[in-house]
Amino acid sequence: MPDLRELDLVLFGATGFTGGLTADYLARHAPDGLRWGLAGRNQAKLEDVRRRLAEVDPALADLPLLHADVEDADSLADVAGRARVVITTVGPYLTHGEPLVAACAAAGTDYLDLTGEPEFVDLMYLAHHETAAASGARIVHAAGFDSVPHDLGVLYTLQQFQVRGPVRVRGVVRASATFSGGTFHSAMTAFSRVRQTKAVTQERRRAEPRPEGRKSRATAGKPHKDPLLGYWLLPLPTIDPLVVARSGAALASYGPDFRYSHYAGTKTLRYAAGGAVGAAAMFLTAQVPPLRRLALDRVKQGDGPDERRRAKSWFSVDFVAEGDGRTLHTRVSGGDPGYDETAKMLAEAALCLIFDDNPTTAGQVTTAQAMGDALLARLQAAGLRFEVVVG
Repeated sequence: MPDLRELDLVLFGATGFTGGLTADYLARHAPDGLRWGLAGRNQAKLEDVRRRLAEVDPALADLPLLHADVEDADSLADVAGRARVVITTVGPYLTHGEPLVAACAAAGTDYLDLTGEPEFVDLMYLAHHETAAASGARIVHAAGFDSVPHDLGVLYTLQQFQVRGPVRVRGVVRASATFSGGTFHSAMTAFSRVRQTKAVTQERRRAEPRPEGRKSRATAGKPHKDPLLGYWLLPLPTIDPLVVARSGAALASYGPDFRYSHYAGTKTLRYAAGGAVGAAAMFLTAQVPPLRRLALDRVKQGDGPDERRRAKSWFSVDFVAEGDGRTLHTRVSGGDPGYDETAKMLAEAALCLIFDDNPTTAGQVTTAQAMGDALLARLQAAGLRFEVVVG
């Protein structure tokens, strides 16, 4: 049955920093015939973005511009009803995200975002998973650096490993990059809501079915020196291990007992200690409202590093899988993680949902669950490296 919707894809948030980079990527790499448009509440800013995109591809001078405002449910319903896939880069998602999730779930429209906020993801599962499952919508959170390299990196690793029994995987992140204002605001919001996040996580755990006859868990590791990689490891309490564990619960190929732990890796103990101190200081700042407001006022949303600085940035995630008496070391790596590569991951995920032969899924799903091999192939073709490390 042909899809009668007016547009294949709508990007909500193109007037922001990361959204603008995503629009630029689509302008350069979207296939001919993609029917896409931009959505936002400021028509003049949308027209500015469209003019910039038309310099890349003159055909985009007529790119559709749609009105969308998170405080206007009718506008979001209109966007969701006109598109097959909606991307949103408008965060913090805990503050701004739910109305669009609700609109997409109701309309049967696939949804993608960049959130790294566990509380938001769990709340959306509780509120909208069943509606999306019934309508056929695929609600895919964390489709940027949070959490695509980790989610697909583990998928790739286990495909190479072919383990039959219990398997333990650790992911070790290293990067040289600068955070955006939006990322900082999202992190501070999450740090200030630890108690609420824990309560919602427990509520989701009670509501979400568990795989029968199998286990999949994110496990909190301890600081230590990795005997294989040689790095000092510091546990990373991000959304990534939660996403990986949900993929493990959904995919039987992860084996009967899958566990994943997630770390930052540094070459020296001094850098590990410095990272721990910095994270603790940020966490403590988030707990004191006047200090939190001061910090948020000093870092503006919508800002990010310039192209020259991004060109010098890089990331790698090493994965070590252990099971059946064997060990396998793999790596995912690329350029600037928070912006250029995130825009690439988000855009390619949208194109994957639109054009590729994906598993049949609906409701709130992970990238590995919803797109798996198809997205892995797209990202490899787009320049991200997935490799088995020899020696």
